[in-house]
Amino acid sequence: MEGEPTLRLRVFDLNCWAIRYLSKRRQERIQLIGDTLCQEGFDLVLLQEVWSEQDYSDLKGKLAGCYPFSHYFRSGVIGSGLCVFSRFPILDTLLYQYSLNGYPYMLQHGDWFCGKSVGLVIMKISGIVFNVYVTHLHAEYCRDKDAYLPHRLVQAWELAQFIRHTSKAADVVLLGGDLNMHPEDVGIRLLRGWTGLRDAFAEATHFEGCKNGCTLVPDNCFTDKSEMLPFPLGIRIDYILYKAISSFTVKCEELKTTTGPAPGMDIPFSDHEAVMATLHIQRQGQPACATLGTADLALADVVTEARTEVGVGLRAAQRQRYSWGRMAVLALLLLLLQAAAALGTLAGLGTEQPFPKLSFCLLAFLALGILFLATGLHLFHTMEVKILHGTEDQMWMALRALQERP
Repeated sequence: MEGEPTLRLRVFDLNCWAIRYLSKRRQERIQLIGDTLCQEGFDLVLLQEVWSEQDYSDLKGKLAGCYPFSHYFRSGVIGSGLCVFSRFPILDTLLYQYSLNGYPYMLQHGDWFCGKSVGLVIMKISGIVFNVYVTHLHAEYCRDKDAYLPHRLVQAWELAQFIRHTSKAADVVLLGGDLNMHPEDVGIRLLRGWTGLRDAFAEATHFEGCKNGCTLVPDNCFTDKSEMLPFPLGIRIDYILYKAISSFTVKCEELKTTTGPAPGMDIPFSDHEAVMATLHIQRQGQPACATLGTADLALADVVTEARTEVGVGLRAAQRQRYSWGRMAVLALLLLLLQAAAALGTLAGLGTEQPFPKLSFCLLAFLALGILFLATGLHLFHTMEVKILHGTEDQMWMALRALQERP
């Protein structure tokens, strides 16, 4: 009932940038994060880019007294990097790995090897069921020529669908993570519109931290200054989103971000700023309304825009599939010609071998290598086409449902 005591929940979210052998002063920063979390006493901690299980184990040991419950989500080749620490018991967990996550041959980016996912932990606090999601979407790298936009949109769509279909029994939904999208990007608008999630920064009664809530700022000593030149104030890509589903209300009383070096230290926690929200959850008299936003026409426009971008990605993937398929066929033909020439020479049907044996063998190995590589990439892009096509169809059905509403 209205007026019942409120539950006050303090949430901490951070992309830790803890890549073994690559991230600067990683172990020192992990220790610093652990020390700070022990001192601050948050209720819930959502971390991304904890790529090393040893780092997670170190944090778990350090935080055992303050956060006795935790979970590390494992996926991909080197892991999802996602973990949760909580003062309250974790009742259940679930991991969903995104269907698309970049390209295996883009080694300099490496997202494909990470198994980008969304992790779910279910908790019950003071009789209120919480579905808490933590995620990390594909990075942007270049805003002007964003080759990964279709993949990130597929991830945003799958994230929205995952939340909608797994949160029906929950009272409150929380999502934290590095979404790698600006607040007005189509992916964020799609995610928020399709799930009804509210942005803690936009809803906060009091805010303290970097201007405009930015979480990737040029002043951070670990950021690439050249990449931040188009954004002199920084960008906001780390979020805490929430909503109440049943007869509860959720309000963000206060939102903070870190602002550079940790207190008493010469380094920040990460190349990202942390996001800290204080949420108030209270029971209300009437159940909360619709799962989706009320502005269905605006949502239909967002779905249309997202579907268009996915269609662009689909056509690009089809071109890639065709190119690599043709390359595989040409390599196979070259191998067959070499095999025919070799058999003819062995059978005495032809003249002496026109090429030196070493060159002939090297050419055969090269053609074989190209055949395997091109075939593998052809199959990869074939799967990419199917996933993009499937997402486009799902968006079309969702759009039709929105347009047919009375």
